[in-house]
Amino acid sequence: MNLTVTEEAAKWYEDELDVTENTHLRFYVRYGGVGGLQPGFSLAIKFEEPQEPIAQSEVGKVTYFVEADDEWYFGDHSLKVALNEKWDEPDFQYES
Repeated sequence: MNLTVTEEAAKWYEDELDVTENTHLRFYVRYGGVGGLQPGFSLAIKFEEPQEPIAQSEVGKVTYFVEADDEWYFGDHSLKVALNEKWDEPDFQYES
């Protein structure tokens, strides 16, 4: 699995979450939500130190990552986080 966060999406996270120093941001699987890869589940974010990352990407002041215990959600897909310019928010794109 690969994790890509575009510069535009990274800037959005830094601005919206008031990131002022280097930190880590985890993408994790939660129950519920819409637009997820697996029915009934979606991705969420939280500040957390990596323990067993299976993918990570450092952009700007943030190291974005996915932990091994969420690998089941992605199957054979990689995650690209880009900025949806129409809605001015991150967009999760699952790539084979």
